[in-house]
Formats: sequence, structure tokens, C-alpha cells
Amino acid sequence: MVNNSNFDAYRLAVESTCPGNTVLLDDMGKPSVMVRIPKFNISDVLEGGSNSPHPAFIVNGVEVDEIFISKYANIVEGERAYSQPMRDPRTYITFDQAKKCCENKGRGWHMMTNAEYAAIALWCQKNGFLPRGNTSYGKSHEQPQEHGTIIKNSGGRVATGSGPVSWAHDNSPAGIYDLCGNVWEWVSGMRVMDGEIQVIPDNNAAMGVDENRESTLWKAIMPDGRLVAPGTAGTLKYDSVAAGIATTTQSNLGAMQLSTERTHPQYTGGSTDEYYAYGQQTFESLGVKSGLVVPEIAKVLGLYPSKPEAGGHQGDYFYCRNYGQRLPFRGGCWDLLMTAGVFALDIWRTRFFSAPTVGVRAAFVDL
Repeated sequence: MVNNSNFDAYRLAVESTCPGNTVLLDDMGKPSVMVRIPKFNISDVLEGGSNSPHPAFIVNGVEVDEIFISKYANIVEGERAYSQPMRDPRTYITFDQAKKCCENKGRGWHMMTNAEYAAIALWCQKNGFLPRGNTSYGKSHEQPQEHGTIIKNSGGRVATGSGPVSWAHDNSPAGIYDLCGNVWEWVSGMRVMDGEIQVIPDNNAAMGVDENRESTLWKAIMPDGRLVAPGTAGTLKYDSVAAGIATTTQSNLGAMQLSTERTHPQYTGGSTDEYYAYGQQTFESLGVKSGLVVPEIAKVLGLYPSKPEAGGHQGDYFYCRNYGQRLPFRGGCWDLLMTAGVFALDIWRTRFFSAPTVGVRAAFVDL
């Protein structure tokens, strides 16, 4: 437990040094350094967007004035995720372990959602700064003079928040660190099931809801933006441009597109969660089926590029398998060079995947 006087002094020091930052306690009285993100509208971050709150600020049908995001990728102690500087972020963690470690902290605590990550990425883009990070074994591939404190025997991870302010989302000491590179981060509230894009509506995943394979909370997306039952005809899907293959090798089939049909499953041997053929490309080059008008929600949730032109997302990469159940992580890791970034999205692993390159970041909403 944290002594009240020590906690007050710690929080005061954080808040006075970094406006917009604070320290929140979990239900065991243990602290995490958090960044407050005030509510904004879609139109504030997306050109021509709706004058309504970004979904990250709608929980269970109610608008929230703010969300709190861990300033640092999390460590895990006692099966609870914490945001602390100059630590080795937790890795080798599955989707369900990461989700549980965040929700164990008490009401309102949750694993950072895809809606929250996308909201911050769009905010960065709109404000003219996409953060750099540890994308080349401890340093930035763009600016090699920028580096963090490498964790011994980690392969290339750096200590949380040990890089320069250009590794923070707002290019200041008050920002959220390492959303680009260092370690991929699991996000909740979104998945791909046999190519169909499915989401938990708004930011309801922040309530720690059921995201298991058979959960009835998953919704598919229609071209007009409506959320409907999975399996409804004509929902948004990721389709391969190239014909799929039946071989069980990890073959790169290249480009994909947003479609209302999965005409080309990358693996043609049936639905499976195994790791066979896949697609990868720059996020900005993700295509769209002829005649399909991309609904706003796909851009708002970072599932289709807001700037689908060369360089629109600085080469951040998109990876996907359009067969089986695939859950996402975002941001890239320490060895991905120009393919890492706040818009980088990996949807080609199962919920059971873990690696030294994948971690977790908790968030908080006052429910």
C-alpha cells in the first residue's frame, strides 16, 4: 500500500512537472502514471468527420469527459499491470493474460482498447506529429541519435520512457511514450473472424466485457457504418488481392483490400487459427473494393487509412490473416524500422500468442 503523504507528494510532483499527467491508484493502492486525454469529436481529428464524440469517449451509451492512458508500456506485478518509468515492459503475455492483468486492478481499469489507440493515433496525425520510437534495436531508425536505455539480454527493448520526447505522442515530456516501436501492444475490442471485421461497439470494451470467441457482444460493420450481427451478408471484410493457397507454409501473399466479400481467403484449406499464408503492406496502401465507399467508422477505428495515399501514414505497416480468429496488437516493435508506428496494425496472431516483442498497456475510465 502507498502511504497517503508519499502518494500526495508523488502525484503533485508528476502533475506539476507534466501537466495533463496524474497518478492513479488501483484497488490495492498501487500507483500508475497516467496521461489524461480529454474528450474530442471525430471532426477534430478526421477531415470531414462527424461532429460527434470519437467512440473512445462513449462507454455503455454514455459520453465520458476523459480517458486515462498509461504513460508507459506496463510492467506486471502480482498479475496487475502498472505504468512506471525506467522499467522493462512486460512481454511474453497472451491476449487473455494481458486483459486480465489490467482488469484485476479494479473498476474502470482495462486493457487499452483499439478505439483508444486509434483515437490517439488520429490526434497525432491531425496535430502534425507522428511520434518516433525504438524501431532499430534501441534507437530510432529515422534519427539514430535518438535512443533509449537498452534492457540487458532483451534483444532490443528499452526501458519504459527512457527515450527522448520525440518518442512521446505529443512531442513533449507530458506525452504517452512508446506508442511507436519498442514492443507491440495488445488492444481489445476488435478482431477479425474469417476475414470479417468485428468490434465491441463504441468503447464498451473498457468495461472489461466478454471478448471470448463465442461472445455475443461482437458486431460486424455494414458499408453504411451500422453494426450488425456477425455473419450478416455484405459486412466489411479484409480480402486478399491475390488468390489464396492451400499449402501450410507461411507465404506472403502481399496486398489486401477492404471489401464486402472474402473472395480470396489467404488459406484455402478451411477455417483454422494456424499460421499459414498472410498479407502485409503499408497501411496507407490498403485497397478498397471497386464501388465500396469506406464508412467513417473504419477510419475512426484505425481499420482503414484516413489518408490512403503514398506517405499518408509514413509507411506504418498492416499485417493480416483473413482466416480463423485473429486479435490485434498495435505500434510495432524494436526491429521493424520504418514499418513500425502509431498506425501499425497486426491482425495475424491468435489470442494465445506471446513473444518478447509483445506487451500491454492499461487504461482507465471512471465508470
